[in-house]
Amino acid sequence: MNVKTPSRLEKVLAAGLLAVTSECGPPRGSDPEVIIKKADLIKDYVDAVNITDNQTSVTRLCSLAACIRLKLMGLDPVLQMVTRDRNRIALQSDILGAASFDINNILCLSGDHQSFGDCSNGQNVHDIDSMQLVQTVRHMRDQGKFLGGDDIERPPKMFVGAAANPFADPFEIRVPRLAKKIAAGTEFIQTQCIYNLDKFEEWMKRVRERGLHEKVYILAGMTPMKSAGMARYMKNRVPGMDVPDELIKRLAGVPKEKQAEEGIDICVESIERLKEVEGVRGFHIMAIEWEEKVPEIVKRTGLFPRPEIAD
Repeated sequence: MNVKTPSRLEKVLAAGLLAVTSECGPPRGSDPEVIIKKADLIKDYVDAVNITDNQTSVTRLCSLAACIRLKLMGLDPVLQMVTRDRNRIALQSDILGAASFDINNILCLSGDHQSFGDCSNGQNVHDIDSMQLVQTVRHMRDQGKFLGGDDIERPPKMFVGAAANPFADPFEIRVPRLAKKIAAGTEFIQTQCIYNLDKFEEWMKRVRERGLHEKVYILAGMTPMKSAGMARYMKNRVPGMDVPDELIKRLAGVPKEKQAEEGIDICVESIERLKEVEGVRGFHIMAIEWEEKVPEIVKRTGLFPRPEIAD
């Protein structure tokens, strides 16, 4: 049977330490320097780095290739994989491709609808959904078998994650949906961007009431605001986002040239508050095309230096 070697991310979480992950969006071209430069900015401040998979349904350098670039740099990549674009044959094949480079973290997602992107007439696949993708990875890892039943030579050793949005409607099903993802085999969760701290804390309260915080590692998603305009856009135009009016007023209350700095302050304050919430096991900092700010956020919140973890 396959012996699983923990990723750095899994080791940090298993040690009871607060984990820090971040995210790099691949370029709309084949130049590897784009992803390398982003990774260089954050590599010493995080435990693992997500690579998005054609986010917002816009065609980009594939997540797997970008993850390989990070692996060659000595980083711990998190392969994001959406079910929108591949059937179960291609999904299993790409999982094996990642495993061949010892990429040991995966985040299983459905993916944004193709109508949002640059190929709106493209056909979505969704041969399986994100929960079934979680089950697939666990089956390949734990049973050492393909979905078709055949044995896998050198099965993948993935630490299996999924996303959760505590703010989508209806709120009442958010925790039961998390429970289903855990039952499917999810080991860690990265949440949607958190701006409504009260609502997130209520979600976490319900998570704890069901004992789910003891069954999965929850990383709170954080995205610093660059401006009041960005905050308004995310409130009004991004589905499933909950941006309180008070936050927008706070950003709008300072001069435009100071709003980015204020956005960083808000992010730091939010992390400091959520560090005290039982069941929050780390932070996923999504500084979208603003990776140079990740070190400042990590330092100011006392999450640097990152711990030494034995191989």
